[in-house]
Amino acid sequence: MSMALETPGLLSLAAGFTDNKTLPVGTVRDAVEALARSSADPETLQYGTNQGRPGLRRLLATKLAALEPTLDPEVLTRGTLVTNGSQQALYLAMQVLCDPGDIVLVDRPSYFVFLEMLAGLGVQARSLPLDDAGRIDGAALRQLLAAMEARGETKRLKAVYFVSYFSNPSARSLDEAEKIAVAEALGERDLIVPVLEDAAYRDLYFRQPYAARSVLSLPAWDAFPKFYLSTLTKSFATGLKVGYGFCSDRAWLEKMLHVKGHHDFGTANFSQAVFETVLANGGFEAQLARIRPAYEVKMRALHGTLLSEGLRDLGWSWPEPTGGIYLWLKTPPALDTSMNAAFCQACVREGVLYVPGDLCFGDEPPRHFARLSFGVLDEAALAVAARRFVTVALRFA
Repeated sequence: MSMALETPGLLSLAAGFTDNKTLPVGTVRDAVEALARSSADPETLQYGTNQGRPGLRRLLATKLAALEPTLDPEVLTRGTLVTNGSQQALYLAMQVLCDPGDIVLVDRPSYFVFLEMLAGLGVQARSLPLDDAGRIDGAALRQLLAAMEARGETKRLKAVYFVSYFSNPSARSLDEAEKIAVAEALGERDLIVPVLEDAAYRDLYFRQPYAARSVLSLPAWDAFPKFYLSTLTKSFATGLKVGYGFCSDRAWLEKMLHVKGHHDFGTANFSQAVFETVLANGGFEAQLARIRPAYEVKMRALHGTLLSEGLRDLGWSWPEPTGGIYLWLKTPPALDTSMNAAFCQACVREGVLYVPGDLCFGDEPPRHFARLSFGVLDEAALAVAARRFVTVALRFA
């Protein structure tokens, strides 16, 4: 982020920012004016509650229940907490679950900021194994758990985490069979550990939502403590910094709320009130309707330029995403794209920045992946950045 903001002329395909041109200035202005007019008691400018505004939690519960109709909105409301972005929710969960030396199973690849958080807490990330098609491999997971048990490690296994919809970094979504396979492999060894499902990008599909249910609705996960996390800011306005989560386990929720009270006495009440207003008046869904096609156009500008400039002809490969804000590129195996590699340094000199893929693996990181974000730059700048990137790739071919 710092390099992108501080280096003149550098085009960033790295930072997962949203596009300033798409930010809902008018919708936020109308919401703020409505809040100013709504009451003689300006409670929205006062401290709020630690768990979050009750009205906002009800709206979030209704929104989630609309996606998964078997869920009870009242139960969801009671178990929802509002956080300072979904990142705080992740930190609260890990802080109350884990001690240094504990183990968390993570998807492969995974959200690199979460991996950095685990490292900072002294917690080991252990990857969920994949098959040749890149899907979670239930049989291989059983073997992994058996090996962990033989080494006495399963007593230190404290949670499992995955980004399940249009994920960061791979833009892939997990299907229900994969989620069920993880639950069954854990359950067979009586490893009923908490599960964190990060659904930060669930709203950011281009044309169709991904149909898979979350762990909250899958019977295979019934016995497990569950924490479903998402954010309002990635899909609306990141500067408002409001995330949320639903926790199925009351004791776990109470521990997180206790720690949260030490953090901030509650997420900013006014930002919550803005979201409460735009969720209630339709402004949030209207913004989604604007940005979904806009992000698809931007994706095609980056994807299309990489194709037309011949990157695939050099042995690179990547799937075309149907949502999110990332392309996940796999290079020829001999090419090192890691942070300190010559390729990465050459890209910076050429004026383009990306996220080295090795940062996105909890263990045994390969060095031939790269994450490119199309969230920030406009179509013309994305095309320029893509051409710069391919220029460097040609030198290393």
